[in-house]
Amino acid sequence: MLSRQKMLQHLRQHRPVIAPSMLKCDFGNLQAEVDRIDAANLPLYHWDVMDGHFVPNLSYGAMLIAATRKRTSTPFDVHLMISDPAAYVDEYVKAGCEAITFHLEAVPEPRELLQAIRKQDVVAGLAINPNTPFEAAEPFLQDCDLLLVMSVNPGFGGQAFMPEVLPKIQQARKIAGDELLISVDGGVAAETISDCAVAGADIFVAGSSIFDHDDYGIAGARLVSQAGSHVSATAKGS
Repeated sequence: MLSRQKMLQHLRQHRPVIAPSMLKCDFGNLQAEVDRIDAANLPLYHWDVMDGHFVPNLSYGAMLIAATRKRTSTPFDVHLMISDPAAYVDEYVKAGCEAITFHLEAVPEPRELLQAIRKQDVVAGLAINPNTPFEAAEPFLQDCDLLLVMSVNPGFGGQAFMPEVLPKIQQARKIAGDELLISVDGGVAAETISDCAVAGADIFVAGSSIFDHDDYGIAGARLVSQAGSHVSATAKGS
């Protein structure tokens, strides 16, 4: 498991980062999925945790992630779409997650929790929904390592990308500079990833655009190609 600084270095070195969304994987054949992801050299697993309360759907929890952690050394980013993330942070740290992201909508005053995650030597992320203005997150950018901009409404896979969120990515990049990692989640595909990259994103959560293909390596390379030419030279070299 990487330290916070090593994880930040890993993510910056691999920009544009294609992060397969494990919500779309075949859980009946999880070992094979892990093998295919790692063979494709995809640099980050993205785990969507849903509690049936903050969002109207259920997914998986720390036990499944911990079991998968034993099968790969690729870093994990967990996205907590849950109502009380503070109560569960320790479980996801123990499960082997190098980055933990929770929602501003669940914790309107997130500074204390962001700092607590950092104190665990883990990358601290803050997520905002499509209807949440960037200005709501802006006061907390110095306390987080990663801003996750949702480009669909959270809770369900397979939704269409919402281009109206792109100005939020642009604002975050302009205000926070290159130190902040910006992730976009929802409807990321070959047709939408370049717009996200131009806006300033450098981590791209990909569900169907990875798992609906026979060869994850080819699918990931296509996304990197679409995004890579738009990632700044500064970002690539940092």
